[in-house]
Amino acid sequence: MSDGSVQQQRQSQPAVPVLEEQRVGEILAAVPERGQWRYRPRRVGMLWRSKTLRVVAVFTVLALCGLVILALVRDQTGTQGFLVGLGLAVLPVPLLMTAFRWLDRVEPGPWRNMLFAFAWGACAAALVAIIANSFATQWIATATADPGGADTLGATVIAPVVEESSKAAAVLLLFLFRRRDFNGVVDGVVVAGFAATGFAFTENILYLGNAFGEDQEMGSGFASVTVATFFVRAVMSPFAHPLFTVMTGIGFGIAASSARRQRFRRFALPVFGLLLAMGMHALWNGSSTFGPYGFYAVYGAFMVPAFGLVTWLAIWSRQRELRTLAIELPAYATAGWLSATEPLALSSMRARGLARDAARRWHAAAAGGGPYGPGPFGPAHRPAPAGAQLRSQAKARGKAAARTVAEYESFATSLAFLRRQARRGTAGPDLAERELELLHHLWQRKEVAGPALAYAAQVTGRLRPRFIPRPPQPYQGYGAHPGYGTYGPQGNHAPHPHPAHPYGGQPYAASPYGEPYNQQAYGQQPYGQQAYDGQPYNPGPYNPQPYSPPPYDPQA
Repeated sequence: MSDGSVQQQRQSQPAVPVLEEQRVGEILAAVPERGQWRYRPRRVGMLWRSKTLRVVAVFTVLALCGLVILALVRDQTGTQGFLVGLGLAVLPVPLLMTAFRWLDRVEPGPWRNMLFAFAWGACAAALVAIIANSFATQWIATATADPGGADTLGATVIAPVVEESSKAAAVLLLFLFRRRDFNGVVDGVVVAGFAATGFAFTENILYLGNAFGEDQEMGSGFASVTVATFFVRAVMSPFAHPLFTVMTGIGFGIAASSARRQRFRRFALPVFGLLLAMGMHALWNGSSTFGPYGFYAVYGAFMVPAFGLVTWLAIWSRQRELRTLAIELPAYATAGWLSATEPLALSSMRARGLARDAARRWHAAAAGGGPYGPGPFGPAHRPAPAGAQLRSQAKARGKAAARTVAEYESFATSLAFLRRQARRGTAGPDLAERELELLHHLWQRKEVAGPALAYAAQVTGRLRPRFIPRPPQPYQGYGAHPGYGTYGPQGNHAPHPHPAHPYGGQPYAASPYGEPYNQQAYGQQPYGQQAYDGQPYNPGPYNPQPYSPPPYDPQA
């Protein structure tokens, strides 16, 4: 193209308005009113940011998967077989869910996460497994002209890969999008267990329904195949699918508790856990090919010991979480937020239960027209019998007090785990705000929970010296964590000092609270020399002046 033609095109283009400061108002005044705009700002991505839309979308997807899997299973088993399989498959579900929920009692995860994992395993994962396994088995049978070998290969190779990957997707989704609820090995085990329980529930419906159909064809009723299938799947090995998927959950749990700088570990361990789950699943499915006694050999020599080992690991991780409370919370007792006995009581599940029972009993007795019930905080006698209305009010007040203590225990547990994350360098940039929020919740409930926890620590004997934990060891590599402040000689930061002594006498025979931390005033930057993002430290909605807890209201 010649220079002349280029110059001619440039001359034919419309002129661009020249920006002159003196004429800016005149130029912009020509813009039409908002109602006459031809171009409007578009909210790119705003629709998906709606929490309601996300919940509805997830619920819709799972519901559609459930309807499809329901139709497929009913088509294979028939209506009677489906109903029989459903009635028998539901029996082990409450036991497994109760076991996993018991394991998660120290810091219980939200029920919505558990129900999502169960629904994903029962609907989405089961649907993917049925479609993928059927397609792969048929393809192998057509390619090899050996249907029997295709079934064996599909059960020992294809099914473990497809099923464990589909169940692991639930763990991955919660790990990515509910990261704050995913803190360690116990969380990974529980989420994986719920997903696998849901998957096993749907699979058991299919197997038990088919077994009932075979019995109907042979005219034996429940005499043979159905009973044998139920005994093997629901009595001998209800933990099989949870055991496999728990390997993946353990990998994600260790990754969740790893420091941010350990990137290889955070990526490799979930993958290794998934591969281990696939290998265990393949060994279990292939046990029938090892001879007439192969199933029993694998069950006794591998599955039972593996189940015992995983159970021990899960319980040990649960006890480790309790030890975290005993290690991290004394710093807040020194700062004045907790009494000296509260960390000891909070680190014992038995003491926690006793504290809730004591609060329920004392406040119910007080509301019933008498003083506190038997215990170190009241006379050893019960109030006189009251009318039905008064007893109902007393019961409601007792339940409210027990709920208050339970909330106090939950917030204290979250505070201890938050402090542990800070020492490991895995806490987010909103660490100070989250700590202050938790301390605010604790302070509001301290009037009710404090005496109950002190009583529980005394009754359980945890005031003896052997229960006093050692301070946390230094965490190597974190002399100063960005955004959190300088760490002390034990590798832990100084908690936010309390403005005034919150409860009773001083828990330690030491100088007034605040002096060990250079007498920082409440509301000043407690985490180091630099505030977050270079901005002046602002405690947000928290009152920098000392305040008293609100009066206890059982109806609140």
